[in-house]
Amino acid sequence: MVGESGCGKTTLIKSILRLLPPNGEIKRGEILYKGKNILKMTSRELQNIRWKEISLVSQAAMNALDPVYKVGYQIIEAIKAHQNMDKRSLQIRLKELFDIVGLDYKRKDNYPHEFSGGMKQRVVIAMALALNPSIVIADEPTSALDVLVQDKILQKIRELQSKLNISLILVTHDISIVVEICQRMAVIYAGKIMEYGSILNIIENTYHPYTIGLLRAFPSIKGEKKELISIPGAPPNLLNPPQGCRFEARCPFSEVLCKQKDPELAEVETGHFSACHMSNRIEDIRKRSELEETWQ
Repeated sequence: MVGESGCGKTTLIKSILRLLPPNGEIKRGEILYKGKNILKMTSRELQNIRWKEISLVSQAAMNALDPVYKVGYQIIEAIKAHQNMDKRSLQIRLKELFDIVGLDYKRKDNYPHEFSGGMKQRVVIAMALALNPSIVIADEPTSALDVLVQDKILQKIRELQSKLNISLILVTHDISIVVEICQRMAVIYAGKIMEYGSILNIIENTYHPYTIGLLRAFPSIKGEKKELISIPGAPPNLLNPPQGCRFEARCPFSEVLCKQKDPELAEVETGHFSACHMSNRIEDIRKRSELEETWQ
C-alpha cells in the first residue's frame, strides 16, 4: 500500500487487526481471513488470530521495544502469550528467530539501547515471526534508517518471504520499496484506493493521474534523463472531504464531472482497477503528464 502521509494507510492496517483507537469505528464492509469475517469475531477468536495468524511490524518499530527489558525476554513474552512451551523449547525457538533475521544469539541478553537502529528493526521482525504467522503486516519497516541499512532489511524481508512462505502486507510512501518486494500494489489517496493491480501493470500501464504523478516524481536509473515533477497542492481535509473525486483539486486533467461525482474503482484491464472518470483518455493523459508545465 502506497500513499502520502495521512492518507489512511496505518488506519487501514489497524482496522485489519481491530486495533483502532476508542474514537475510531469501521462503518461498513468486511475483512475476510480464510473465509471468516474478522469484524464479526469475538474477542477470544480475535485474540487467537492476532500475532499467531497475523502479526504486525508497527510504524517506527525500532522505537517499539521496551527499554527496561532484554530483547530476548520481549520476544519470548510474545510467544508465551499464545503457546505453552518449556524454557528449553523457548530458548531453541529464540535462537532460531535470531538466526532467521541474522542476529547473534549471544545478544539476547542485551537491552534495546545496546543495538543499532537496523538491529532493533530485526528484533521487531523476529518478534513478528515468532509464532509462524500466515501474514505479516509491515508499516514503514525501513523508516528512519539510512539507505544501506534499509537495503539489508529489505533483503532480509525478501529472504523470509521465500524461505518461510509468508504473505506480506507492506505499507510505505516509497514506491521503490514496493517495486522491489511486492507483487501487487494499492495506491491510496485521501482515504480511498485510487489504483490497484500487479506491480508490472501499474508501472508499465498506469491508469490513474495520481499514480502517474507519483511515478513522475520518482527518479529512475534506466532510460533517458527526465526532469522530476511534483504534484502541487495538498490532500483534502478528511473531516470534510469533497463531493467529487478527492484528487480533483490537484489533478491537471480534471473536468466538471470530477467535481460532481466520486469515481468508482473499476476494472480497466484484467486484475487492474482504477478510480478515475478519465480512463478512456488515458493515452492522452500519459503523454501530457511527461511535460513539466502540465503539473505547474
